[in-house]
Amino acid sequence: MTKTDKTIKVKQTGSPIRRVHQQRETLIGLGLNRIGRVSELPDTPQTRGMIAKVAHLVRVVDGR
Repeated sequence: MTKTDKTIKVKQTGSPIRRVHQQRETLIGLGLNRIGRVSELPDTPQTRGMIAKVAHLVRVVDGR
């Protein structure tokens, strides 16, 4: 198993309304644009950084 085989599930828990435009764009980059939506992403440093930028709006559901 290589690093690229690991995935992480992220669920949006907060609304991007009245947030900085960059945070809204980061959510779209993560594949999230609606509260309750879940996105499965590769577990890379870039993805982790994006999650850290919007940590107050998302929750990690499952990390494999």
